Formats: sequence, C-alpha cells, structure tokens
Amino acid sequence: MTEIDHKKVLAERLSARFGRRAVLKGMGAGILAASTAGTMPSIARAQQSGHLRIASIKVIDTLDPHFTGFLSAIQIINNIHNGLLKITYDGSEVKFEPDLAESWDLEDDKTHVFKLREGVKFHDGTPCDAEAVKFSLLRVKEGEPKSPHAWKLALLENIEILDPLTIKLSFSQPYAFLPVALNGSTGRAGTIVSPAAVQKYGADYGRNPVGTGPFKFVSWRENDAIELEANTEYFEPGLPKLEKVTFVLMNEASTALAALMAGQIDGMTDCPMQLVDQVDAFPNATLYGEIEGNYTFVGMNCQRSPFDDINLRRAVAWALDRETIVKQAYFGRARQAYTPISPPMTSFYDPDIATSGRGQWFDLEKAKEYRAKAANQGEVEATYMMAERGPVGTRIAQTVAPMLAQIGIKANLELIEPAAWIKRRNAGDFDLYDFEWVADLDPDETLYPEFRSDGAWNFGGWVNTEFDDLCAQAQVLLDPEARKELYYKAEDLLMDEAGIAVMAHMPIYKVFSNKVQGFQYIPADLVNLHTVSLG
Repeated sequence: MTEIDHKKVLAERLSARFGRRAVLKGMGAGILAASTAGTMPSIARAQQSGHLRIASIKVIDTLDPHFTGFLSAIQIINNIHNGLLKITYDGSEVKFEPDLAESWDLEDDKTHVFKLREGVKFHDGTPCDAEAVKFSLLRVKEGEPKSPHAWKLALLENIEILDPLTIKLSFSQPYAFLPVALNGSTGRAGTIVSPAAVQKYGADYGRNPVGTGPFKFVSWRENDAIELEANTEYFEPGLPKLEKVTFVLMNEASTALAALMAGQIDGMTDCPMQLVDQVDAFPNATLYGEIEGNYTFVGMNCQRSPFDDINLRRAVAWALDRETIVKQAYFGRARQAYTPISPPMTSFYDPDIATSGRGQWFDLEKAKEYRAKAANQGEVEATYMMAERGPVGTRIAQTVAPMLAQIGIKANLELIEPAAWIKRRNAGDFDLYDFEWVADLDPDETLYPEFRSDGAWNFGGWVNTEFDDLCAQAQVLLDPEARKELYYKAEDLLMDEAGIAVMAHMPIYKVFSNKVQGFQYIPADLVNLHTVSLG
C-alpha cells in the first residue's frame, strides 16, 4: 500500500459526518486538507480590550490538563493551553483540525508525523517545539504520579524528533481514538504544557499553568476567582480580543444568574436546567445548549456490601423509571438512556435502541424478580451520597429514592459539600451516588476509562475482563462497523451486570449577556473565549 493509499484509508475510516445535534469523533479528509505548508506567516497582533467576568459554579480540581477529569477545569484550561489538535463546530458539523500541529501526515496506519507551527512560545517565553511536545506526551504516558489520561497513549511505542518542529509518533497498532486523544479540549493527552514550568512548579503546576493559549494565567484565589490576561503573542491572527477574563467561583447557580441579570457578571459556564426558563424569559441574555455526548447514571459500589450482589444491582437498574426521572429531575429536557453510548455519536448510536431489547429500562416486575434473588431478603439500607452539583443538583437522588423503596432498599440521602463528595467518590467511600459523564466524542472514552477493571475513573469497582478485552480490541480497529459491534457487546455486559444504572442523555447549557459577542458554541461542554469581545 502506498503512502497516499494509507491516507485515503484512514481518512475514510476515521472521518464522519455530523448531524445538527451530533458530536462525534472524526478525522480524515478534513484534517488532512487543513494541513498547511511553509513557515508561519507574520501575525496580525490583536488590540485587546474588555474584561469578561464569567461565573463558574462547579468544583475545579486543578488547572493541570494532564491530571484533571473535570470539564469545569477544562473550560478554563482550554483558554490557557493548546493541543496538537482542536475541535471546531460550524453549527452543523464537528471536526478535528490542526492547532499547534501545522500539518499531520501519515506514513502508514501506525505512524503519524506532525509538523508544528513555527515561532510559537509558551507564556514563559520558552519555545513550543518538538522537544516540548515529546515532554508533554511522555508526561502523560509514563510520568509520576500517573496521569488518569495515560491509557490514551498506551499504544504509543516511540516518539522521534525529526527536526526542531517535526515529530513522529509510532504506535503498536492502528488507533482510531487518536484524534480525540490528541486534541487539547476533551482529549487532554495531547495538551502541550511548558516543560520549564512543570520543572519549576512540580506538583504545583496545576496552580501555576503555563501554556501557549490565547490567555495567560494570572492568579487563583480560593473560593473567589481565577484571573487570566491576554496572550499578546498568541499565534492566531487578531486573537484574543479580550484584555482580561475572570472566572468568578460561585457555589450557587441561582446567585450567579441573579448576578448576570444585575449586570455584575457577563455569563455562566454552566446553567442548570431548573434555571433555563428564567433565562428564556430574560431579554438581555442568550442561552446556548443541546443534548451533547453524555450519559447520567446511578453509581453503585460493586466492591462492598450491599451492592457487591449482582442481583441487587440488577434490581436497582430495572427499578428506575427513566421517564419519571427525565420529567421530574431533568425538567423534561433530557432524553431517556438505555445504554451509555449517546445519540450525538451518530455512527455508533442505535436509533432503534428503545425497541431493540438492548440496555436497561423500567420494569418493576423484573426488578422485583431480581430483588427476590438477592442474598439479603430483608430491608437493605444504603447511603445515597449527594451534593448540590451538576445540572440538577440533588433532584435525581430525591426522585430515585422512592423508586428504590419499592424494591426494599432504603436510601438514606446524605447531603455533603461538593469537594468532600468528590473525595469520597474517588476513594470508593460510598454505597450509591449519581453522576454524569459529559463531552464524550467517541465510545472508547465513554466506556474504557470508566469501566475497565483498572480504569482511572472506575469508581464503582465493577470488574469484567471480557469487557476489558472487547474495548481493547475496538481501540485498534479502524472500521466503524466492526468497532460498533464490539462496543455493543461491551455495553451489553455492563448493562446486564448493572455496573451502573443508566438514566438519561442531557443537554448542557451556557448563558451569556447579549453584550458578549463572538462566542463560538461547541457541543462538548467547552467555553472557548479567544473569539469573544464585549459590545
């Protein structure tokens, strides 16, 4: 097979068309055509003005892209850093395009050559070159402490620097997930950080991030604000437009909305569903949002009593009335889920899932049958850990608890502070909780890191080696149909053993004052501000 044949095959197999409400990974012709030759042209420097104040109402753990799993953090990180690739959205189609990579060439289906933009510098003045890219990729792949994104580069065998601006990545097998892994938005493994800053700050890099992005980090005042300022040397001509950005850290969404309506802030990174009607009725703000690549679920601790009992978990899965949950907890704005793979993944989502017999759905009689098989036939008490976080706060727990009571499970609702909630979940110190995985662009990130036996985010501790093998096989296939078949089998195992109980696919909302101009909505829970100005 010639080089051009390799390009054609990968372009066809890794590309995808996206519907109006679709978010799906894709590479191929679009990204190859976006490659540009030659050196970087002189940049038309932007004249920055304006100070944007935007409320962030979710917990932010770190501003280190290689160690966060929080989209609330990525919303800020993505304004400070760049990836080798980026995702763009034109209102109908999501694409992967070069970012720090000026071009992407393919020697064969396992060898990728990236040519970097010339003249790009980190905010500390050091060069963003092939050495910096190699440093960042190795930091993710084999650094200590271990990055939760290391799995995304597990197939990476060798990194070769061909010249100061050219780097060759060799993989052990073809890797369909690579475009997602190497983007600086949701992928994070391909986000490039300053080696000098990492060496200077060590474990504190997450409080002192240094990237190449449109904005520089200035300060992080705990429980107050994160301040950014314009990178006047940014490589995209005419950007950024703003002089300063302040992410105002606010615990209460209702307080944030009141501040927006009073003109004290200019936007909200997240707008919970219970506030959407108020925003719709407010003439001076614009709401952005649609169903994105996500799923919500009730998590159960599979490693300890009582939910180490597969029949009790199955009883929970079948006892959840998803229609009621959508209406009451999600204000009728979400869509019932049967499996984790979401509707925006059009090439992988089964449009007939509701009648296919696959997945989980409400069947109280079936739930009672499984409950009758459970080891504990008396009333089971379980602590349901909840927090005022996420799109709907505690509404899910309050809606689900009566459903569990119908099968003899007394869910004791425990309201705790969000940071403590995260700490306990990550440590496996829970019986029940609910959560949402968002901004998924490919089934691999929907399933593999969350549910493989040693997955970085497998907080419930569900273990199934057949599931692990199916996901590993799907990672190295380029044929979407073959991948889909394997992911469906993996999903079927997860749903049958009730590693989780899925609930819904939900819209994600953001809101900005009408004086905010140029915001480019991307349906992956991003808040990219490089094109924003204040009118």
